[in-house]
Amino acid sequence: MGKKRALMLSLALGLFVFCVSAAEHHHVNARTKRISLEVHKKLKLLNKRGVKTIKSEDGDIIDCVDIYKQPAFDHPALRNHKIQMRPSSHVQNDHTSSQLVSQIWQRSGSCPDGTIPIRRIRKQDLLRATSLENFGQKMPVHSSYSPTDDKGTVYINSTRVELGPQVNRSAAILLTTGYNYIGAQGDINIWTPRVESPDEFTTAQIWLKNGPGEAFESVESGWVVNPKVYGNGAARLFVYWTKDSYKSSGCFDLTCPGFVQTNKDIALGMVLGPVSSKMGPQYQTTFSITKEPSTGNWWVRIGQNVPVGYFPGELFYYLTRGAATLVEWGGEVFSSKVKQNHPHTATGMGSGDFASGKLGNACYVQQVRIIDYSKQLKYPEWVGTYSDEEYCYSALNYALSLAQEPVFYFGGPGRNPPYCP
Repeated sequence: MGKKRALMLSLALGLFVFCVSAAEHHHVNARTKRISLEVHKKLKLLNKRGVKTIKSEDGDIIDCVDIYKQPAFDHPALRNHKIQMRPSSHVQNDHTSSQLVSQIWQRSGSCPDGTIPIRRIRKQDLLRATSLENFGQKMPVHSSYSPTDDKGTVYINSTRVELGPQVNRSAAILLTTGYNYIGAQGDINIWTPRVESPDEFTTAQIWLKNGPGEAFESVESGWVVNPKVYGNGAARLFVYWTKDSYKSSGCFDLTCPGFVQTNKDIALGMVLGPVSSKMGPQYQTTFSITKEPSTGNWWVRIGQNVPVGYFPGELFYYLTRGAATLVEWGGEVFSSKVKQNHPHTATGMGSGDFASGKLGNACYVQQVRIIDYSKQLKYPEWVGTYSDEEYCYSALNYALSLAQEPVFYFGGPGRNPPYCP
């Protein structure tokens, strides 16, 4: 009887384990199927049907999409928006960039008139995201600023400017503040700094901002290395916008409705090249953002004054009713391992070298310019430099002599014990 009872108990236990395992397997399969359906739905929403497909040498895919069917017009504020095909005003550059930067995909084909090139988002891109809802978005600023905290403070011509420390970002910037900036630009050389973790990114860019610190509006452009969004460590052309300090609005490129693209030859989110090398050739391009007061649209141009598209005025309040009050040039590293979180990230900014390396070693912004209502490009009357963590990422506005215009250098390697442990 004892043996028979033990056998029955063993069989019952085996059946129980089998049932639990089957239930868990069913639950996992159901969850996998649900995620797969959600990803498929998101891909269908993000990727508009193209009239032509181009496969780039670097593995990316371009869809040539009807300009009137681009993602921007899924935004509720843009349902009745009329596309501005080209800027009504011309920005007269006072210089010529020494190198022309191109995109690799252009070697493989071109999009026809009436379409725009859009980098196709693939399943693996979405699976890298923290959530499908937040795909293509920066994380909120999470400012820890208090009125008694001097961190995030810079003085420009004796004027105190409160930037507010940001606990998940580290910046090294040149900045100017005022009341009527309707444009800014600069020549930035291109690098591919190391990004240590797949959930981090690093940029070299221009920001134009307005609004209160906890809900500021910003339009941005430059280059970025962001493996989480783009899948690898290449430097890519990007635009970004937010109307609430990155809390819930805005995104990189065309990964959400907002930015209106008009150029058929330049693709946002695609690789830029060639890349600068240490003590070798420096490859740069001009990044420019300017507002048209008549429409409220903020136009992005690159290179030799080539319009890419614009941030529509309907997206904003402060930037539409007024102008930018703060302009920044420089770099930013996003990571949860910055500031007081040790070990610090080893994600680089700029070239990955400190600003003190200057030309040939450090990332730079040359020909720093602002535009006010005089509509003239000019060097700002007053500027200041700021670095969140000067021993990790530094900032230096340097001129060889008083007769020469300064060049802004920025960047660093991140973690470098004992200075940045």
